[in-house]
Amino acid sequence: MCPAETCRNSNPIPPTVVKSSVLCLLAALALVSAGSACAENAFVGRYALTIPGGGAGWLGVDEKDGQLTSSVLWGGGSVVPTASTKVDGDKLIVTRIAKPKNKQGKEEVITETITATRAGDALNLVTVKTKADGKEFGRAEFTGKRIADLPPAPDLSKVKFGDAISLFNGKDLSGWRLVKPDSDSGWSVQDGTLVNRVEKEKGKHFGNLRTDAEFEDFNIKLEVRTQEGSNSGVYLRGVYEVQVMESFGQPLDSHHMGALYSRITPSVAAEKPIGEWQTMDITLVDRHLTVILNGKTIIDNQPVLGCTGGALTSDEFHPGPIFLQGDHTNVDYRNIVLRPVIK
Repeated sequence: MCPAETCRNSNPIPPTVVKSSVLCLLAALALVSAGSACAENAFVGRYALTIPGGGAGWLGVDEKDGQLTSSVLWGGGSVVPTASTKVDGDKLIVTRIAKPKNKQGKEEVITETITATRAGDALNLVTVKTKADGKEFGRAEFTGKRIADLPPAPDLSKVKFGDAISLFNGKDLSGWRLVKPDSDSGWSVQDGTLVNRVEKEKGKHFGNLRTDAEFEDFNIKLEVRTQEGSNSGVYLRGVYEVQVMESFGQPLDSHHMGALYSRITPSVAAEKPIGEWQTMDITLVDRHLTVILNGKTIIDNQPVLGCTGGALTSDEFHPGPIFLQGDHTNVDYRNIVLRPVIK
């Protein structure tokens, strides 16, 4: 430090220099802040997961106003928001809370912590469950991969479709087989109709029915008739479920007739009552979905963000079968005709 007298006699720093220095400092701080934000936001995106046991899962991470949120699909069921989402160093940490009932019927709180690290577009993940007493269990490792960004919505007026392929001959189950061969089959052909009848008995596990053939993008038309309490679905490529459900007269919901299960809610209710044949006209092109139910467009060329519950795989970029959900309740199908997209 210079003596006081020397400092008083030194040339003062011009105000313009001071202002410039302050601006430079602020800019540097902004760059540091921006770099930190980029590090946090490196996880933002959608990921196809292969969850423990080999099932299909999905993770979506979003950022708004500097806050991270996430939602997850874990095998069957719906896409649901997580309890918390944060980045710690090079790790993404997502927390889920479940409250199952134990054998005594009492509710337990289970905390599941999923920790992910990135290697390019790949994720390496570890899940650990913790009971209310802090005891850990259910530790498992699994993987994920970033899903490529969605392309723009296709101009369906310019899409070319190939010749119609009848997927159901009205006579037998030629061209179809159970997804899991060891399942009990409730499927049969009666009077030109593909019928599924499920008997709820201990030890019986009824199966889903899939085509032998696999498809990429297409239009599929079919007729379906619900029964009391029907809950089925038409899986496109074995990945995306268009819901089939007895939901006549109920409010709009992403789990009701014609919805993309838990992802896209129909814009209008177009289902018919129990026992009436209903028409479904479904087009899947470039991961965009259109559903026309009973002549009304209820999903109009909307983007599909990932697989739905019960998918055969989380990989959206390979051909797959049409499969009909048959493990829940009774339902009937007929006149199933598909036209592949010509690219």
